[in-house]
Parts: sequence; structure tokens; C-alpha cells
Amino acid sequence: MYRLALSAATALILAGPAFAQTAAPAPGAPSATGTPSRAPSSAGTSSAQTMAAGAAATGKDSGMTMGTTSTVALRFVNFSSADLMASRLEDLDVYNNQNESIGEIEDFVIKDGKTISGVVVSVGGFLGLGDRYVLVDPSSIVIGNQDGTMRAYVNTSKDELTKAPEFKYDRD
Repeated sequence: MYRLALSAATALILAGPAFAQTAAPAPGAPSATGTPSRAPSSAGTSSAQTMAAGAAATGKDSGMTMGTTSTVALRFVNFSSADLMASRLEDLDVYNNQNESIGEIEDFVIKDGKTISGVVVSVGGFLGLGDRYVLVDPSSIVIGNQDGTMRAYVNTSKDELTKAPEFKYDRD
């Protein structure tokens, strides 16, 4: 039961928004609907309102945008008891179904600035020396609670994980 609940919570956190790299269309350029967009005027319409209206018109959430200033209206979200913080998942021990420690979650890969497409897992090594990194699909990881300690579980052996394609990872 804990695994099912924590799997659902993990899916929710791993599907959360991240950094997006989308460029705003140029003023006067055709929009997705085929009608030309208007440049925001200084008489009452801010670029944040224009961007919010564009997102509402397309029905798509643009996620986070890369930049040096924010022109998007601030929105807030609710946190539920089933949600997890990504910081709680970093450095989490990874176990197989035989309850053997086979690695540790190091980081997350964010695809298209919106979704987590991979989980960086360190395998092998001793005390952080000689670690080898592999990239695991988030859907193949289950988060569980063993005697009050959070753990990540994967259905593989340490040998199989060690033989997986190496992921070149620089922590800096």
C-alpha cells in the first residue's frame, strides 16, 4: 500500500513544471491560430497579460521560462500530503527487490523544460570514489518507506544496473 501511494506521489512530483526554453513570437508574427498577434501597447496591456492570454488561448501551460527577468503573472500551487520535494529524493538509496542497496539517486534530467525524463543513479564505487552514473526512466522507480526510511526501488540487479549505458555526469 505504501509503495502504491508513494509511486503515485513520485509520479506527481516527477511530472511537475521545470525550466522551459520557449521564445515569445515576434510582434505581428502569425500565431498558432493563424491570426497576426498584436504588439502590447503601453496603454493598459502588459507583456505578462499578453503572455498569459496566449497561454490561455492555446490551452497549454508553458512551464518555467528561461530569462533574466519575469514578464509572466505569478501563480501559486497547493502542496498536498502525497507530494514530495525533489530535495528529499536526491541522495536517496536505491534498492532492488531483494532489498540489496544497488545505488543512489544523484540528480534529475528535465526534458523540454517541463518534465523529468531521467533519474541519474550512481552505481558502484566506494564512498563516492569510482562511481559510475546511469540514467534511469522515472517510471521504473518506485518510492517506498522501509521502517520509517524513504527508499527508491528498481526491479533489477546491481550487475544489470552496472552494465547499463554510462551517463556522462558532471556534478558541477
